[in-house]
Amino acid sequence: MFAAERQQEILRLARESGRVDVLSLARDFEVTAETVRRDLKALDRAGLVQRVHGGAVPVGRLDFEPDLVERDAVAATEKDRIAQAALALLPTEGSVILDAGTTSARLAAALPVESTLTIVTHALPIAARLADHPGVCLHLVGGRVRHRTRAAVDAWALRAYGEVKADVAFLAANGFSPEDGLTTPDLAEAAVKRAIVSAARRVVLLADSSKFGKEYFARFGDLSQIDLLITDTGLSPDDAAAIERQGTEVVRA
Repeated sequence: MFAAERQQEILRLARESGRVDVLSLARDFEVTAETVRRDLKALDRAGLVQRVHGGAVPVGRLDFEPDLVERDAVAATEKDRIAQAALALLPTEGSVILDAGTTSARLAAALPVESTLTIVTHALPIAARLADHPGVCLHLVGGRVRHRTRAAVDAWALRAYGEVKADVAFLAANGFSPEDGLTTPDLAEAAVKRAIVSAARRVVLLADSSKFGKEYFARFGDLSQIDLLITDTGLSPDDAAAIERQGTEVVRA
């Protein structure tokens, strides 16, 4: 079977079952797992599937939301570079909001021990990372905790973010583009992200390039509301320029 034929069959299976995994495909097609990964990469670049940990899902499932383990494994090296670049934007003895997200969690983990900051977050994994930091005054926003993201949402969270004005917020998104703006699969998560944008003097989006051009069910803002995007070099110069034309500075780490 030629690669193009195999990729067409993989796409059909993904659309029929809602998801495909690398090991099963390798067994069924009698090829190596690396060959399947190359097929999935080609389909992802064509905009036909979205790669997730261990496999892929068809594009068009706007409600699909991988869990934290899966999301953390995607673009791990790029996320580390983005987190390191974000360290330079931390204020001196100022206030920071950290949105729920795997890149935001990496930023929290990289926080220097000598940092003295007031940090607000509704993400339980981030709060757990910072609870013992000697220089952090940590404020944990409450609410209903979503199992998928371990993040607090709904009225309590919205009310808490309505009562603060931080120096900078580090925001996360599942998808972003000049045309579709900022999106995420869940409406409750989107509402909290919208509140975070209003709760900070400066908003920085931390998003690896695999999220560019992706669109999900719940829209929570425009790129014009973002002061700075920190992404990786997988975002092309042309796409970066299109974003900057909307007034958002872009850093490709």
